Parts: sequence; structure tokens; C-alpha cells
Amino acid sequence: MMLDVEKQERRRLELQSRLDDEKSQGERNRLGQFATPTALAADILSYAKTLLPDKEIIRFLDPAIGTGSFYSAFLRVFGAGGAHFAVGFEIDEHYGNPARELWSESDLTIRPEDFTKASPPAKENEKADLIICNPPYVRHHHLSSEDKKRLGSLVSSRHGITLSGLSGLYCYFLCLSIDWMAKGSIAAWLIPSEFMDVNYGAKIKEFLLSRVALLHVHRFSPQDAQFGDALVSSAIVCIKNERPNRDFHPVFSFGGSLLAPKEQKSYSIGELREVNKWTRLPESVDVEKERASRFTIGDFFDVKRGIATGANDFFILSPSEIRRRSIPPTFLTPILPSPRYVKSDFILGDDRGVPDLEKLGFLFSSGIPEEVIREKFPKVGAYLEEGRARGIHERYLCRNRRPWYLQENRDVAPFLCTYMGRSKEGNGSKPFRFILNRSRAIAANVYLMLYPNSRIKKLMQDDPALMEKIWAVLQSIPARSLLSEGRVYGGGLYKMEPKELLNAPADALADLLPENVISRARQMSLF
Repeated sequence: MMLDVEKQERRRLELQSRLDDEKSQGERNRLGQFATPTALAADILSYAKTLLPDKEIIRFLDPAIGTGSFYSAFLRVFGAGGAHFAVGFEIDEHYGNPARELWSESDLTIRPEDFTKASPPAKENEKADLIICNPPYVRHHHLSSEDKKRLGSLVSSRHGITLSGLSGLYCYFLCLSIDWMAKGSIAAWLIPSEFMDVNYGAKIKEFLLSRVALLHVHRFSPQDAQFGDALVSSAIVCIKNERPNRDFHPVFSFGGSLLAPKEQKSYSIGELREVNKWTRLPESVDVEKERASRFTIGDFFDVKRGIATGANDFFILSPSEIRRRSIPPTFLTPILPSPRYVKSDFILGDDRGVPDLEKLGFLFSSGIPEEVIREKFPKVGAYLEEGRARGIHERYLCRNRRPWYLQENRDVAPFLCTYMGRSKEGNGSKPFRFILNRSRAIAANVYLMLYPNSRIKKLMQDDPALMEKIWAVLQSIPARSLLSEGRVYGGGLYKMEPKELLNAPADALADLLPENVISRARQMSLF
């Protein structure tokens, strides 16, 4: 009996909604369970069909099939009788058992197994012509050390690649799937775009450039999140199971859809190896090469994340809490509130260095032994006892400090940059703010702290007006330059790590400085 594929998709969507509602959002986030939307699945299968040679039958495989979004799209695109065989893996019985019942009258076989533990077919004619997958987006910290060791060993033994321990589960799925692909077969992967930017993604990029033929990478606009219930920026990676040759030119596209992107451009393998962050593409690779001769923020500053206290709600106190607890000033350091409470990018301080802000906070820290504090400062001792009662002293950061309430010693930074923010296309908004800090307040880890090198620091001491000129230059750095260095998540949320900010261009800053300082900075950048 021929399936009514449209009716079957409606049944699948009803099943998906019911099964999702039976799980908490936190559990689905931890297990990386986010179903592919119907229209997106159809786009991916339609594009994959253009990459495959004309064949009467197709061997289809989905290593993480869920309720069968991609198989349903396969039937609609290729025809209900188009599969010689179709196999899907689903480790979670919550989805796998109902899915097997849903597709019981089709040619699909759903195996209730962990794809990464299954043995790939030995015979070529049993391997897949087409792999389509939205693998579970399980972050590395949700993988056990045993799983990381097992998965890493598999990838290393089969493909000679040692993946970083920070790699998400999707990285292992991608590498291990090659053993299931027939020669010349096609695979399309819907995965987080973060691999294009982060350090652990370097091995994945090299795998795509050397082990298989990379055909197309399409990156969706960060504002166009493909999953309404997951904060992740997505990409589609299409590959062919053959070795690339030197004349091969993968296509990179951005925005719109896979079938109708806003921008696209092809690159040689050599050019792609020169690009550190693939999220800059499509753009001219010449831009990347020009960066080698530019000055960056790292030529003039050291950049560090703000202080991670381990328990902001305990260690950061308001003035009223300080009065109520009678905590002496010697235990306290002013600390800036969250950027949403800092309306101006220019922060002044009073004669004690306390910032001129409506919302004030003070960081508690001390190296005095707890027993001494209890004896000499009973009310402070009571405060620490309260922290112990709440288990603050057992949290990861706290239990690795001696004593547990001693914060990292950090100098005040004259310049700050917000660690994360949003940018909406077309409105000119900047996700990262540069703040001039004339107070004595330090900052928590929602900020990046910019410390001028010794030469810049000496110049600012000799010429106090230089500080505001430098701040103005930092503020003038184009948003595009900063966005190309940072990383992006679904919904247009951008983040910037210290090493990424160090790479941001700062040519205009060089124009403010004496030639001897510039020459020294240029010499240092050569090493």
C-alpha cells in the first residue's frame, strides 16, 4: 500500500509535538533533541537530490532519526517508492518506539541503537547513497569522560584525527558517518555553525577539507534561528565521499535558504585553509590576507575576562546589605553591575573610586583565615557561615580557592568591552560596547577588561587626554569587524572571548601613537 506522504507528515508533526511536551525543556537541551522543521527538511532533501546521480533507488540513512522528519521529506522529494532501503538510528525509546509504529507500513527500519556504537556495513552495496542528519546537539560537558574516550578513540583509529575534548557529540557523528557512506555518496548535515569559529572546530574543518569533498556550506542568518526552542545558529554542510582534488572549489552561502541564499561564493581548498573563521564567508579572502599586515587590539592591549566569583548573588553585595551585615570596607571592592544597568559608556567615580551609577555593588574578598574572621569580625563570620549553609564553599570555583571566599586579584581596567550582545540586521546596532572606566570598580565576567601595555600606559600617564582618544577609537571599530572575530548563536546573540577581541583591527589606534611605539608594536607582531 502506497503511503499518503502528506497525511503521514501531519501525523508525524502531531506525534512530535506530543512527545516534546512530555519532556522538559531542560532535558531536551541536555540531550540535544531538537526536531528539524518540515520546510527546512524539504529544502535539504531537495538540494541533496540535485547532488545525486539519477538512480531508480536510493539507499537512505539518518543516524539520529527522531520521529523521521528527514525520511518524511525524502518520501515527498524522491517519491514514496524511491528507497531500496531506508535506515534510521534512534537511541531514545521515548521517540524511537512511537516512530517505529508511525512508520510501520513504510520501508523505513528504525534501529533502537546508539549510532556511534553500531558497526558500519562491510560491503559497498550495503552502504548509504544518501545520509541526511540533524545530530543531537549534546555539548561536551554533557558527555561522560568514558564516552569522550570511546568516541575519540573511534575517530582516531578510523580516520587518524584527534578531536578536542571540547567537541560536541555532533562532531563525532559527522566523522564516524563516513564509514557508512558508499563511494561517491552524498551527506547533508544540519549542525551548529560554531565549529567554524571555535578552536575545537579546527579539526572538523581540516577533516572536511582533506578527508571528503566539501561541496557546500550554507550558514543561516543568526537572526533567523531554525529551531524555535534552541539557542543555536545553524549551518548545513554538504559533502561527497571522495577525496578532493586541487581544482575543487566548495561553495559557501549565507542568509535566505539553502535553495535561495542571499550571498554565495566558491573558494579553493587552499584559500579555505587560510581563513581562520569560516563565519566570515562568503566574503573576499583578500580581506583575510590583508589582516596580516594590520594592527590589532592585541598589539596594544592585554585582554582578560572579568572576575568569575562562583556565586555573584552571595559575593556581590549592595550598599544596604553591607550596612545590614556591618561588613567593613577592607573586605570590599566596588564592582560594576551587569551592562544593562550601565546606561552610559563613560563611568565616573567619586573620591573613593566608587562608580557614579544608580545600581552599586561591592565584591567581598579576603585572604584572612575564617577562624580569625569569626574572632575579630563576628558579623562577617556570620555572613560566611550563611555561605557555608548554602553550600557556596562547595561550588567548583570556591572549593578550589584558599580560602574559598578569596577572589582573583585583578587590577582596575580603564577600558571595558561587553562580553555579549545582540545585533539586528539593518539597524546599525552594535552588539559590543566599549566603556571608559574612570572609577576604581573592577568587573565581573560579563565584561572583557582591556589593559594597556606598558608603553600605552606610560603615554596615558604623560597625556591624560589620550585615554579618551583611545576610547573614541575603540568605539569607532566597525561592528562588522567585531562580529567577524566573535561567535554567534541563534537569535543574533554574539559573544566575544578575550583572544577574539585581541584579533580585532585597530589601525586607527596606531594613528594616535608615536612612531617608536608603532614600530615596536609592528616588530612584536612579527613573532
